[in-house]
Amino acid sequence: MSAFSEFVDFISTSENWWGRTGIAHRLAEHVRISGIAVTVAAVVALPPALWLGHRRRGGVLAVAAVNVGQAVPSFAIVSLALPISLRWGHGFGFWPTLVALIALALPPIFTNTYAGVVGVDPAVVQAARGMGMREGEVLRKVELPNAIPLALTGLRLSAVQVVATATLGAFVGFGCLGSFINEGFRQRDDGVLLTGAVLVALLAIATEIVFGLLQRPLTPWLSRKKDTR
Repeated sequence: MSAFSEFVDFISTSENWWGRTGIAHRLAEHVRISGIAVTVAAVVALPPALWLGHRRRGGVLAVAAVNVGQAVPSFAIVSLALPISLRWGHGFGFWPTLVALIALALPPIFTNTYAGVVGVDPAVVQAARGMGMREGEVLRKVELPNAIPLALTGLRLSAVQVVATATLGAFVGFGCLGSFINEGFRQRDDGVLLTGAVLVALLAIATEIVFGLLQRPLTPWLSRKKDTR
């Protein structure tokens, strides 16, 4: 039987969809940890990126420091976080994986948001100050609307990367769709392995599409907002 036939046979069997080791549960785990990682990364990265971009001081060093997260392999971060998680009594799986995914998600969000703010025409910023706007108002009413498209691009890139990389959690005891890939390797079951790979790829594509759909309606709205100022 070919790998594709085994894959079709696996996903067409209803028993493989339900239960704690089923496709539906693993998919929910994958989406959950990916969503948490991107949300935490956004909460951590957006405020300093906006403020440093507004101040235009120290941003280059901050971007370089944050991008260290991309230079370090995610599996290495998982390996480093695992003994710490065990020592603190958090066990295997979820927490080491989450730490690695947050580190992976931070750089695109921070870098794109910072670039969006810095990219605002200085003449526009000076004009806003000349109109009597305070620094917080300049950031909120002038720089932030211009930075949103790039910030959303950073969120989209982070989300897609996190969804694709969350499979590593299976190798330290966390469920997610990577469990099918890990199990397929261990049992030399091409159908199970292909199931995990295909589902992760489809989820990453779906994430890309969803963020694209969310980003599209904001672009004309932001353009209209700029034109009315």
